[in-house]
Amino acid sequence: MTLALEDRLAVMELLALHGHLVDDGALDRLAEVFTADVEYDLTDFGRGTLTGVAALRDAALAPGAANPVAHHVTGIVLEPLDEGRVRARSKGLGVTTDGTCGSVTYEDTVVRVGVAWRVARRKVSARRTPLGGAGRS
Repeated sequence: MTLALEDRLAVMELLALHGHLVDDGALDRLAEVFTADVEYDLTDFGRGTLTGVAALRDAALAPGAANPVAHHVTGIVLEPLDEGRVRARSKGLGVTTDGTCGSVTYEDTVVRVGVAWRVARRKVSARRTPLGGAGRS
């Protein structure tokens, strides 16, 4: 299956929108990015899997001032799965108030909902070792 250019652009913009909404504190708009029953896997951070937009909002509010001040999404790679479903893999960078930075990999299943696209499942994996651990220490 191929993915039309318009759909590619829409999915890429959707993934970028997440960082803008979180950085702006517009957590009431998370349903513009995620399905109502989204599964958000934070197992790599000891948080398990959150289900639903309300759980995402609560989790985003919990760290308070310890939240990153900037979320950046880059390196987006899309793989069409079947009609109305896309696998998206991207890199995320989070910048904190003291200027330090952390990196994650997002693995998303994005689905068509009516005329729009939404993330139905996201797995967030921390990047802690160079070369995915394949290099010598």
